[in-house]
Amino acid sequence: MSIDTLTIHRVEIDTYHENVAYLNRQCSIYRAEGFQALSKIEVSVNGTRLLAVLNVVDDSSIVQPGELGLSQQAFEHLNAEEGALVTVNHAEPPKSMDAVRRKINGERLSQADFDDICNDIGETRYSKMEMAAFLVATGQNNLDRDELLYLTRAMLQSGERMDWHESLVADKHCIGGIPGNRTSMLVVPIVAAHGMLIPKTSSRAITSPAGTADTMEVLANINLTPQQLRDLVRQQRGCLVWGGTAKLAPVDDMLISVERPLGIDSQGQMVASILSKKLAAGSTHLIIDIPVGPTAKVRQMRQALALRKLFEFVGDQLNIHLEVMITDGRQPIGKGIGPVLEARDVMQVLNNEVDAPADLRQKSLLLAGRIIEFDPDVRGGQGYAIARDILESGRACAKMNDIIKAQGEKEIDLQPGKLCYQVGADRDGVVTHIDNFQMAKIAGIAGAPMVKKAGVDLFKKLGDQVVKGEPLYQIHAEFPADFNFAKKLAEQNNAYSIGEHEQILKPLIAF
Repeated sequence: MSIDTLTIHRVEIDTYHENVAYLNRQCSIYRAEGFQALSKIEVSVNGTRLLAVLNVVDDSSIVQPGELGLSQQAFEHLNAEEGALVTVNHAEPPKSMDAVRRKINGERLSQADFDDICNDIGETRYSKMEMAAFLVATGQNNLDRDELLYLTRAMLQSGERMDWHESLVADKHCIGGIPGNRTSMLVVPIVAAHGMLIPKTSSRAITSPAGTADTMEVLANINLTPQQLRDLVRQQRGCLVWGGTAKLAPVDDMLISVERPLGIDSQGQMVASILSKKLAAGSTHLIIDIPVGPTAKVRQMRQALALRKLFEFVGDQLNIHLEVMITDGRQPIGKGIGPVLEARDVMQVLNNEVDAPADLRQKSLLLAGRIIEFDPDVRGGQGYAIARDILESGRACAKMNDIIKAQGEKEIDLQPGKLCYQVGADRDGVVTHIDNFQMAKIAGIAGAPMVKKAGVDLFKKLGDQVVKGEPLYQIHAEFPADFNFAKKLAEQNNAYSIGEHEQILKPLIAF
């Protein structure tokens, strides 16, 4: 082995969307080249190049002096054999960081700036700290509508783009902020059973206790390659998969990996994320659901209308037919919050069970009906009735089962976490308010979405009569530490207000 080369060693550490390399402090290359911890290095083997963040270790059992350790993701990206010889050099700093610094200083960026930034992020030239700087610089409404268009276009061009060779490819997306709002898992089978193409690619949760991808993963495999995705959708007319493995707008997934631990979900990034993913998936017609409520992501009607204008502007510029539905976001939708509990709710609605959550069923039918009306053979106003017939006839359930089997059915266990704690009403009265944010936080502290069985099962909704001590909801967890933290959080603030019926805030808009 040359003094200029090292043998690669796979280090079994999941670094989540970041390439990380490990050098022993006693390594001759480390000392000779003046590498520093958290600097970027370039790893090369057989013409393949990898950029990675350097970690320095002192434990030879992790990485020996003559080795270069690579995290799981980095090892897979390099696509070389264990023990292969590699060369290591300093990585050139990303030139587009100059644009990020200009944005931090309040300057307006051009399309070329955003193209360079997204290209460097896609090439893994940015560390997570540098991506965080970009997110903060463009967050809190610091993008004007043209910059938002530039960012969306740049993110769209960062990966593959599906072409279904059909004039109508439907999709829907909720901007989030409402726990339990798993309408996509009902809309997709209803619309696909109608015969329309609806390839639904979803992100994992950013700040919520479950996203569509997290919940669908309880039932089926969601990690499909682009070719598997094409074959599945041609066969079933629909799917419910994670967009990450399909390589659709991959820069979006890399940014989400930083947004999630920081709890950042700014308006501009949200619009760019949603539309870049939908356009990359080949969508031509899209419904956007914006829930509005006192503890929703959007809390006032004027905010919702401004957001609708942003979606419509970018959608028009990028040639996608887009309609926005503003819905009631005063409380969680459905009964379950967390992957397993939300999957249970979805299957109850699909199976037309008597105790299935009525609000989840109603909202899903309205959204599905609106999408069905994109069909030129359907008259306006007929969509809801068609969607309801598809659901009540069992055709939606059959289609969902077909999609689950085609994606790769899992051994389904819809029993929630074994550690349980019931939260009771502190007085007699009526449920007048449910804090969406606090409920999501309790479910998240209990372990959701990483722990599929963790979450919250709701027993009472707005307007329900309760007596003191009667259970409002039940926390489920799998691990004692999560359970104790969630229990303590609920004891501090249980997210429910009990009072008189007149105190219930009227919805800003009805379903």
